[in-house]
Amino acid sequence: MAITKTNFINYTRCPRYASLDDLRKDKLMSAISYEKYKDEELEDQKRELLSGMFEDEEYEVDLTKDINPQMQAMMPYYKQVEIEAGLITEKYFPGLNIYAEKTQDQQSFECIINNIKYVCYVDIYNEHEDNINIIEVKATTTQKYEELMAGPRGGDKYSIFYTINNVLYLKDEILGYNLANEMDFAEYKKKRDKLFDRYSDVGTYVFDLAVQRYIIEHDYKQNNNEAAIDKTKYYLAVLNSNYVYDGSGEYHEIDGQELITFIDLTKVTKEYQERIDTYRKSLELYIDNSDAKKCPLGIWCCRKKSKECIYFKTVCGKDIPAKNSVFSYLNCHMFKDDNGDSHECIDLVNDGYLNMMDIPASWIKSRKHEIQRDCLSFDRVYIDKEKIAAGINTLKYPIYHLDFETFPCPLPRFWGEKPYTQSPFEFSLHIEREPGKCDKDKDNYVFLAKTFGDEREAMAKALVEHIDGSKGTMFAQNYSFEKACLKNLATLFPEYRDRLLEIRNNAADLLWLVNTNKELYTDLGFDKERVSLPNYYNKNLSGSYSIKKTLPVFSDLSYANLDVKNGMEAILAYSLYPTMSKEEYNLKYDALITYCKQDTWAMVVILKALRELVK
Repeated sequence: MAITKTNFINYTRCPRYASLDDLRKDKLMSAISYEKYKDEELEDQKRELLSGMFEDEEYEVDLTKDINPQMQAMMPYYKQVEIEAGLITEKYFPGLNIYAEKTQDQQSFECIINNIKYVCYVDIYNEHEDNINIIEVKATTTQKYEELMAGPRGGDKYSIFYTINNVLYLKDEILGYNLANEMDFAEYKKKRDKLFDRYSDVGTYVFDLAVQRYIIEHDYKQNNNEAAIDKTKYYLAVLNSNYVYDGSGEYHEIDGQELITFIDLTKVTKEYQERIDTYRKSLELYIDNSDAKKCPLGIWCCRKKSKECIYFKTVCGKDIPAKNSVFSYLNCHMFKDDNGDSHECIDLVNDGYLNMMDIPASWIKSRKHEIQRDCLSFDRVYIDKEKIAAGINTLKYPIYHLDFETFPCPLPRFWGEKPYTQSPFEFSLHIEREPGKCDKDKDNYVFLAKTFGDEREAMAKALVEHIDGSKGTMFAQNYSFEKACLKNLATLFPEYRDRLLEIRNNAADLLWLVNTNKELYTDLGFDKERVSLPNYYNKNLSGSYSIKKTLPVFSDLSYANLDVKNGMEAILAYSLYPTMSKEEYNLKYDALITYCKQDTWAMVVILKALRELVK
């Protein structure tokens, strides 16, 4: 099988992974086909898409489970990203270009070190005159790189990257010593060093490319082609977060912006090579020892991220309780012991602190954590009736309980969209005209796109027809998402702009009533400590105020028996529209309506329960 780039990344996580993966030495010198290599990369590509689509949003899905087979429906978008990257490469990198959609196979490299074969294929291989360019395509965006910012002390912040002819370069490589005129070098270096954190949002792709370089340079050396080392440059090709699609049907250059931008990481990956060699030596030790015994958990497990180790839940972290674990303390990632020393939660797990109550009482410094422990220890429910009542009294009627379903497609599908724009395709609205007066069916309005085409304007029209923004309150769970959708629709459709913004500006969040909102409750006259405390806590929340956690606390409503159970399933159902038979389409269409309707009805039910609590 050999060691592929994906293998290298996974096997160097910790001493245990290779053994759990049943990696044997007799596999390590065999050949690997292009098709087999791509199969190994497939799950990583799916997780890459998931990270871009879901990881920063409040979707009630577990990104770390075995990826839903339906996720295969999203892979054509990844393939299209690769195709577009290849086409744009030909524009900016003349000469010979080899990439999978253009030729039979991608360019491959391999080397043998200590009787282990390492192999990699290159997404885009470019040769021009005396230069070689290695380009790896990733379905991430430029935003996370451009947001690495530094500046003069107390002054404005600037990106550490500089754009020239659709390529991002690190500023120290372009400006040299003149960099000091723009930003403090120590601060710049601190942000640049994030590129060397293999588990960070930006560093994970840099590490990938650095491993690629390691294999390529050893291939050069073993084939007496060391002269190629100095003339080879290394790039990431990523989606341009500033690209606004015009709906023309082609992703051509628009206002100087291309869909794909290149990031020159030649110098960074060179600096990385000594570390990669150290990782490679560790990998060999792991293989030689083949020890599957327990090893410490850490950042390498990527807990709760799309790249979480596949063995974390089933093997290494299986003893961590699903509810009320050490991770369940609100807004808390570490604790200070009696000596003042700090302990990260993952390190506490290694030391045997698994449950919330395992943390010594003397380590609990905040009142809200005391509340959580009290609720769990004595099976109590914490309620600040005065705050809840005050929050409810700020709501103006009618209350418009609103929820959007959106499709964050890697490639913009409609005019005015950018990569991963949260493009709305459905909303559910329950209108509560008086306190507690709302019928589940009669007072519900659902808009759901009937096709996979652009129905955003019809949605904007339906919103202003049903919601009078001049009176009442738009009400949502984690309302920043709904506010962003309304703002985007207002920007796209000037005819409805003022009314959509009026709806957006008269908004309130269910979380303010169940959890808290410092600004709101300060304005209502509550003291400094109280405004930071939750209004309600029950041990069954297990440190989360998501709709799927709060709903069972206040009612017997459940998503378990729905055909579409969460945001990811809703997106996948919608994305499969074009492939469905008429019968399948009708079933999924109804299922999408039922799911979104449940989200807004859940808010009605929770608000009603809160009113009952404070009567």
